[in-house]
Amino acid sequence: MHKYPVSISLSSYGADLVRQQGQLSFVEVLAAAGAQRIEWREELLTDEQPTELAQAAAQQDLESVFSSPLELWVAGRAQANAELAATLDRAQAFGSRWLKVSLGYFTDTNDLESLHALLNRHSVQLLVENDQTLHGGRIEPMQRFFTEVERVGLPVKMTFDIGNWQWQDQSALTAARLLGRHVDYLHCKAVARRADGKLVALPPGATDLHLWEQLLKHMTPGISRAVEFPLQGDDLVAVTAQQVAALALLGQPRVEHAHV
Repeated sequence: MHKYPVSISLSSYGADLVRQQGQLSFVEVLAAAGAQRIEWREELLTDEQPTELAQAAAQQDLESVFSSPLELWVAGRAQANAELAATLDRAQAFGSRWLKVSLGYFTDTNDLESLHALLNRHSVQLLVENDQTLHGGRIEPMQRFFTEVERVGLPVKMTFDIGNWQWQDQSALTAARLLGRHVDYLHCKAVARRADGKLVALPPGATDLHLWEQLLKHMTPGISRAVEFPLQGDDLVAVTAQQVAALALLGQPRVEHAHV
Protein backbone atom coordinates (compact mmCIF):
# COMPACT_ATOMS: atom_id res chain seq x y z
CA MET A 1 0.00 0.00 0.00
CA HIS A 2 1.34 3.42 -0.96
CA LYS A 3 1.61 5.71 2.04
CA TYR A 4 0.79 9.36 1.55
CA PRO A 5 3.27 12.09 2.57
CA VAL A 6 3.13 13.24 6.19
CA SER A 7 4.54 16.51 7.49
CA ILE A 8 5.19 17.49 11.09
CA SER A 9 4.62 21.05 12.22
CA LEU A 10 7.37 21.61 14.78
CA SER A 11 4.92 23.54 16.95
CA SER A 12 3.53 20.10 17.82
CA TYR A 13 6.45 19.58 20.22
CA GLY A 14 5.56 22.68 22.23
CA ALA A 15 6.84 26.22 21.76
CA ASP A 16 9.09 26.19 24.83
CA LEU A 17 10.85 22.94 23.94
CA VAL A 18 11.35 23.94 20.30
CA ARG A 19 12.80 27.33 21.21
CA GLN A 20 14.99 25.76 23.88
CA GLN A 21 16.40 22.95 21.71
CA GLY A 22 16.25 24.67 18.32
CA GLN A 23 14.42 23.40 15.25
CA LEU A 24 17.53 21.67 13.91
CA SER A 25 17.36 19.13 16.75
CA PHE A 26 14.05 17.75 15.45
CA VAL A 27 15.24 16.89 11.94
CA GLU A 28 16.57 13.47 12.94
CA VAL A 29 13.47 12.77 15.04
CA LEU A 30 11.21 13.31 12.02
CA ALA A 31 13.42 11.25 9.72
CA ALA A 32 13.56 8.36 12.19
CA ALA A 33 9.78 8.52 12.63
CA GLY A 34 9.16 8.15 8.90
CA ALA A 35 7.90 11.65 8.11
CA GLN A 36 8.47 13.01 4.61
CA ARG A 37 8.23 16.73 5.38
CA ILE A 38 9.15 19.16 8.12
CA GLU A 39 7.30 22.39 8.79
CA TRP A 40 9.65 25.10 10.03
CA ARG A 41 7.89 27.62 12.29
CA GLU A 42 9.04 31.19 11.80
CA GLU A 43 7.58 32.32 15.14
CA LEU A 44 9.67 29.73 17.01
CA LEU A 45 13.02 30.55 15.41
CA THR A 46 15.78 31.80 17.69
CA ASP A 47 19.30 32.02 16.27
CA GLU A 48 19.07 29.16 13.75
CA GLN A 49 20.85 29.58 10.45
CA PRO A 50 18.64 28.91 7.39
CA THR A 51 21.40 27.19 5.41
CA GLU A 52 22.16 24.81 8.26
CA LEU A 53 18.52 23.79 8.62
CA ALA A 54 18.08 23.44 4.86
CA GLN A 55 21.13 21.19 4.58
CA ALA A 56 20.11 19.05 7.55
CA ALA A 57 16.65 18.45 6.09
CA ALA A 58 18.08 17.65 2.65
CA GLN A 59 20.53 15.14 4.13
CA GLN A 60 17.58 13.28 5.65
CA ASP A 61 15.53 13.53 2.43
CA LEU A 62 12.96 15.72 4.17
CA GLU A 63 11.09 18.29 2.12
CA SER A 64 10.09 21.40 4.01
CA VAL A 65 7.28 23.89 4.44
CA PHE A 66 8.03 27.33 5.89
CA SER A 67 5.19 28.48 8.13
CA SER A 68 4.90 32.21 8.76
CA PRO A 69 2.31 34.08 10.87
CA LEU A 70 2.22 36.67 8.04
CA GLU A 71 -1.22 37.75 6.82
CA LEU A 72 -1.34 37.90 3.02
CA TRP A 73 -3.66 40.92 2.97
CA VAL A 74 -3.54 43.77 5.50
CA ALA A 75 -6.38 46.19 6.16
CA GLY A 76 -6.32 49.36 4.08
CA ARG A 77 -3.73 48.16 1.55
CA ALA A 78 -4.59 47.02 -1.98
CA GLN A 79 -1.33 45.16 -2.61
CA ALA A 80 -0.30 42.03 -0.78
CA ASN A 81 1.56 42.39 2.50
CA ALA A 82 4.78 44.36 1.98
CA GLU A 83 6.67 41.62 3.87
CA LEU A 84 5.60 38.85 1.47
CA ALA A 85 8.53 39.14 -0.93
CA ALA A 86 11.08 38.94 1.89
CA THR A 87 9.19 36.02 3.45
CA LEU A 88 9.20 34.12 0.15
CA ASP A 89 12.96 34.70 -0.02
CA ARG A 90 13.32 33.49 3.55
CA ALA A 91 11.35 30.33 2.81
CA GLN A 92 13.68 29.65 -0.10
CA ALA A 93 16.72 30.19 2.14
CA PHE A 94 15.34 27.49 4.45
CA GLY A 95 15.16 25.13 1.47
CA SER A 96 11.37 25.11 1.54
CA ARG A 97 9.18 24.36 -1.48
CA TRP A 98 6.12 25.86 0.21
CA LEU A 99 5.35 29.01 2.20
CA LYS A 100 2.28 28.89 4.45
CA VAL A 101 0.61 32.16 5.45
CA SER A 102 -2.83 33.31 6.64
CA LEU A 103 -5.39 35.05 4.45
CA GLY A 104 -5.69 38.30 6.38
CA TYR A 105 -8.18 40.99 5.29
CA PHE A 106 -9.18 40.06 1.75
CA THR A 107 -11.50 42.46 -0.10
CA ASP A 108 -12.76 42.94 -3.64
CA THR A 109 -10.29 45.81 -4.11
CA ASN A 110 -7.14 43.78 -3.48
CA ASP A 111 -4.58 43.80 -6.29
CA LEU A 112 -4.23 40.21 -7.48
CA GLU A 113 -2.25 41.12 -10.59
CA SER A 114 0.69 42.47 -8.59
CA LEU A 115 0.57 39.35 -6.40
CA HIS A 116 0.63 37.22 -9.55
CA ALA A 117 3.72 39.06 -10.81
CA LEU A 118 5.48 38.61 -7.45
CA LEU A 119 4.73 34.89 -7.29
CA ASN A 120 5.95 34.41 -10.85
CA ARG A 121 9.37 35.63 -9.69
CA HIS A 122 9.60 32.99 -6.96
CA SER A 123 9.79 29.22 -7.12
CA VAL A 124 8.21 28.77 -3.68
CA GLN A 125 4.56 27.65 -3.75
CA LEU A 126 2.27 29.91 -1.69
CA LEU A 127 -0.25 28.19 0.59
CA VAL A 128 -2.99 30.22 2.29
CA GLU A 129 -4.46 28.80 5.50
CA ASN A 130 -7.70 29.34 7.35
CA ASP A 131 -6.59 30.67 10.74
CA GLN A 132 -8.64 31.20 13.91
CA THR A 133 -9.72 34.80 13.21
CA LEU A 134 -13.06 36.22 12.14
CA HIS A 135 -11.55 37.84 9.03
CA GLY A 136 -9.30 34.97 7.92
CA GLY A 137 -10.75 31.87 9.47
CA ARG A 138 -14.23 31.61 8.00
CA ILE A 139 -15.47 29.81 4.91
CA GLU A 140 -16.88 32.90 3.19
CA PRO A 141 -13.68 35.00 2.82
CA MET A 142 -11.72 31.89 1.81
CA GLN A 143 -14.32 31.15 -0.86
CA ARG A 144 -14.19 34.70 -2.19
CA PHE A 145 -10.39 34.62 -2.31
CA PHE A 146 -10.10 31.27 -4.08
CA THR A 147 -12.82 32.22 -6.56
CA GLU A 148 -10.55 35.11 -7.56
CA VAL A 149 -7.48 32.85 -7.52
CA GLU A 150 -9.20 30.64 -10.10
CA ARG A 151 -10.37 33.59 -12.17
CA VAL A 152 -6.91 35.17 -12.38
CA GLY A 153 -5.01 31.89 -12.53
CA LEU A 154 -2.90 32.59 -9.45
CA PRO A 155 -0.41 29.87 -8.46
CA VAL A 156 -1.85 29.67 -4.93
CA LYS A 157 -3.20 26.65 -3.05
CA MET A 158 -4.89 26.24 0.29
CA THR A 159 -3.74 24.88 3.62
CA PHE A 160 -6.90 23.43 5.14
CA ASP A 161 -6.64 23.46 8.94
CA ILE A 162 -9.27 21.02 10.16
CA GLY A 163 -9.37 22.23 13.75
CA ASN A 164 -9.33 25.97 13.13
CA TRP A 165 -12.89 26.00 11.79
CA GLN A 166 -14.07 25.30 15.33
CA TRP A 167 -12.75 28.66 16.54
CA GLN A 168 -15.35 30.23 14.24
CA ASP A 169 -17.97 27.58 14.99
CA GLN A 170 -18.04 26.40 11.38
CA SER A 171 -18.25 22.91 9.94
CA ALA A 172 -15.02 21.42 8.62
CA LEU A 173 -17.08 19.10 6.41
CA THR A 174 -18.95 22.02 4.84
CA ALA A 175 -15.64 23.81 4.34
CA ALA A 176 -14.14 20.73 2.68
CA ARG A 177 -17.09 20.44 0.32
CA LEU A 178 -16.80 24.09 -0.72
CA LEU A 179 -13.01 24.51 -0.70
CA GLY A 180 -11.59 21.01 -1.06
CA ARG A 181 -10.52 21.33 -4.69
CA HIS A 182 -8.12 24.14 -3.73
CA VAL A 183 -6.39 22.21 -0.94
CA ASP A 184 -2.78 21.08 -1.26
CA TYR A 185 -1.88 20.72 2.43
CA LEU A 186 -4.03 19.39 5.26
CA HIS A 187 -3.31 20.52 8.83
CA CYS A 188 -4.64 17.89 11.20
CA LYS A 189 -5.66 18.45 14.80
CA ALA A 190 -8.53 17.40 16.99
CA VAL A 191 -10.05 20.12 19.16
CA ALA A 192 -11.74 20.01 22.56
CA ARG A 193 -13.18 22.65 24.86
CA ARG A 194 -11.64 22.83 28.31
CA ALA A 195 -13.64 23.47 31.48
CA ASP A 196 -12.70 27.16 31.27
CA GLY A 197 -14.21 27.37 27.78
CA LYS A 198 -10.91 27.58 25.91
CA LEU A 199 -10.47 25.44 22.77
CA VAL A 200 -7.30 23.34 22.68
CA ALA A 201 -5.67 21.04 20.12
CA LEU A 202 -5.47 17.33 20.89
CA PRO A 203 -4.24 14.13 19.20
CA PRO A 204 -7.00 12.42 17.22
CA GLY A 205 -9.24 9.64 18.42
CA ALA A 206 -11.02 7.13 16.19
CA THR A 207 -13.94 9.52 15.63
CA ASP A 208 -11.58 12.28 14.49
CA LEU A 209 -9.75 9.99 12.07
CA HIS A 210 -13.09 8.92 10.60
CA LEU A 211 -14.07 12.57 10.07
CA TRP A 212 -10.72 13.30 8.43
CA GLU A 213 -11.34 10.43 6.01
CA GLN A 214 -14.62 12.10 5.02
CA LEU A 215 -12.90 15.46 4.50
CA LEU A 216 -10.27 13.93 2.22
CA LYS A 217 -12.97 12.66 -0.14
CA HIS A 218 -13.44 16.29 -1.22
CA MET A 219 -9.72 16.86 -1.87
CA THR A 220 -7.12 15.73 -4.38
CA PRO A 221 -6.08 12.15 -3.52
CA GLY A 222 -2.72 11.80 -1.81
CA ILE A 223 -2.23 15.39 -0.65
CA SER A 224 0.28 16.05 2.10
CA ARG A 225 -1.14 15.97 5.60
CA ALA A 226 0.49 17.44 8.70
CA VAL A 227 0.50 16.74 12.41
CA GLU A 228 -0.36 19.94 14.28
CA PHE A 229 -1.37 18.54 17.64
CA PRO A 230 0.69 17.80 20.77
CA LEU A 231 3.45 15.23 20.36
CA GLN A 232 4.66 14.53 23.89
CA GLY A 233 6.38 11.68 25.67
CA ASP A 234 9.74 10.29 26.72
CA ASP A 235 10.36 8.76 23.28
CA LEU A 236 9.52 11.44 20.72
CA VAL A 237 10.51 9.22 17.81
CA ALA A 238 8.02 6.53 18.84
CA VAL A 239 5.26 9.06 19.58
CA THR A 240 5.82 10.77 16.24
CA ALA A 241 6.07 7.51 14.29
CA GLN A 242 2.70 6.35 15.62
CA GLN A 243 0.96 9.49 14.35
CA VAL A 244 2.85 9.48 11.04
CA ALA A 245 1.65 5.92 10.41
CA ALA A 246 -1.97 6.86 11.16
CA LEU A 247 -2.01 9.95 8.94
CA ALA A 248 -0.18 8.24 6.06
CA LEU A 249 -3.07 5.81 5.67
CA LEU A 250 -5.85 8.41 5.59
CA GLY A 251 -7.68 8.59 2.29
CA GLN A 252 -6.35 5.31 0.96
CA PRO A 253 -8.54 3.57 -1.63
CA ARG A 254 -10.50 0.78 -0.04
CA VAL A 255 -9.67 -2.64 -1.46
CA GLU A 256 -12.59 -5.04 -1.49
CA HIS A 257 -11.61 -8.63 -0.80
CA ALA A 258 -13.68 -11.34 -2.42
CA HIS A 259 -14.99 -14.00 -0.04
CA VAL A 260 -14.99 -17.51 -1.45
